[in-house]
Amino acid sequence: MNSILQKVVVAGLIQFCAIGLVNAQNKEIASYPNKPIRIINPLATGGAVDTMARMLAPSLQEILGQPIVIESKPGAGGTIGSNFVAKSAPDGYTILMVYDTFAVNPHVYKNLPFDSFKDLAPVTELVKIPLVVVAGNKLPANNLRELTDLAKTRPNGINFSSGGAGSSGHLAAELLKTNLGIDMTHVPYKGGGPAMTATISGETDITILGAVITVPQIKGGNLKALAVLGKKRTPALPQVATASEQGLTNLDVSSWVGVLVPAGTPAPIIEKINNAFAQALKNPAVQTRMAEQGNEIVASSPAQFGVFLNQESAKWAKVIKDNNIQLE
Repeated sequence: MNSILQKVVVAGLIQFCAIGLVNAQNKEIASYPNKPIRIINPLATGGAVDTMARMLAPSLQEILGQPIVIESKPGAGGTIGSNFVAKSAPDGYTILMVYDTFAVNPHVYKNLPFDSFKDLAPVTELVKIPLVVVAGNKLPANNLRELTDLAKTRPNGINFSSGGAGSSGHLAAELLKTNLGIDMTHVPYKGGGPAMTATISGETDITILGAVITVPQIKGGNLKALAVLGKKRTPALPQVATASEQGLTNLDVSSWVGVLVPAGTPAPIIEKINNAFAQALKNPAVQTRMAEQGNEIVASSPAQFGVFLNQESAKWAKVIKDNNIQLE
């Protein structure tokens, strides 16, 4: 076989293999999903992300026709779980559900083992969540004015728990401290669930967390709400005044939960996942629970969520700098 013929044969084999690979990939995309799907919660069990994942899982399972397995991989403000997904196969079977910390973490952890905006692809922003300032029942304060008065009677002020350094609850509390002119000490935990438990038990004085996990505890009598951080009261807690109504007009802060997948996940699979979450959010039972918790359903497109993530990152970077917020 002469050299020209050899080159033709080799080229043909390469083309044949490439076509075979493309056909196999196309079949895999067309048959997606054909096995269980994992949703990775990078924060602690019992927090907003975990609660949201478990709320949506039954509907997602019905829509996608495959078991939905929720795994918690907490630690380092959500970066451990996020890194796990970033380095997973981009096939749609490992999904990351994140809290607002995701957009702040690049400003907190300087040596992340992954690039938040290059190694993960946006799927959808699920919901916006009102943030609520809550206290344990033993704390002698029922609103922000009483909290301020109490803090000024203590040599070290008060302490507050958060779901982690850089979370919206942490940053909102730092802004609250500045606006009230009081001393507040940060006590970070590995997720909103443990942070809330610390306040319920009296280990910390207050915490600022999403309505999705605080409202049930408030209605159950385990916590009391001092304020809602937002432009308007939440229907889930109509009796609780906003920070603006209590004189702090620039504390309009909310939280959110969104979904990402490993970068390189085929666009048709991302679209299927996006559509599945959008359908799950339309489930009447889910919508009822969302309303009870005061959540605003968003269900954005992948492109819209990508723009939102960049805006969130830029916004919090400015807040951190302008208010000289020191992150652990």
